[in-house]
Amino acid sequence: MNMPQSHADIIPGFEWTTIDVEGIRIRTAVGGRGPALLLLHGHPQTHLTWHKIAPALAERFTVVATDLRGYGDSDKPDGGVGHVNYSKRAMAKDQIGVMRQLGHERFSAIAHDRGARVAHRMALDHEDAIEKLVLIDIAPTLTMYERTDMEFARRYFWWFFLIQAYPLPERLIEADPNFFLEKHIAGQIKIPNSVDSRVMQEYRRCYSNPATRHAICEDYRAAASIDLVHDRDDFDRRIQAPLMALWGKRGTVGALYDVLGTWREKATNVSGHPIDCGHSPQEEDPAALLDALLAFL
Repeated sequence: MNMPQSHADIIPGFEWTTIDVEGIRIRTAVGGRGPALLLLHGHPQTHLTWHKIAPALAERFTVVATDLRGYGDSDKPDGGVGHVNYSKRAMAKDQIGVMRQLGHERFSAIAHDRGARVAHRMALDHEDAIEKLVLIDIAPTLTMYERTDMEFARRYFWWFFLIQAYPLPERLIEADPNFFLEKHIAGQIKIPNSVDSRVMQEYRRCYSNPATRHAICEDYRAAASIDLVHDRDDFDRRIQAPLMALWGKRGTVGALYDVLGTWREKATNVSGHPIDCGHSPQEEDPAALLDALLAFL
């Protein structure tokens, strides 16, 4: 897996490597000096979603930005029985392994969308590793599924489309993956022209891989099955690390949920606020996001 030359131009000052965690290779970018800080992206992005804020964070932190398993240039294993290989437990274990191999036993994490669901599980399964946690534009997975109504199903249709049995969603997306990708991003971005054309090109490159699209479906299938089992098992547990929840003021999560209320059901120390944008503040309003992150961290 050779890094495209454009990556170094998109996130200057970072170096790329591939870290093997129990046989799963995780593409990893590292930059800066200081306390360790892990950045986890969502769907359908890659670690490049952080390019507008990563260099500034690297002035104060050792920043580690990865591609989740199944995404970008990380490995895409078979889903396994019951989609176990894309459980957030398995995906969180990858990230703990990356950080440990880089020498970071304890760190803070900033996570968006699917990455924030991985980080939620990581904060429960690896409590001693997490110093502070920032979750961007999500409510807890179990909460969102159990409180599903017509409006949520309409706005987040892919939560119900991508979980359909193989190969239905894979085959349908295969007909025009760029169309699906671009419509998905356009539907969630509320500040036009927020996604850098070079980054969008990378999203297209990764989404053109059938293995990526299958892995993404497995991620969502796991979220609607094995992840809910794990979440119900831990229903009464609380995240102990200080948690800041941020969300897009113009997006779906803030419109349909009391975001802070949902996280106060799952964590002991919760703060946060909306940012005047859509689903992806790291791309839509990086200055406001960076201000919030630096104040919290």
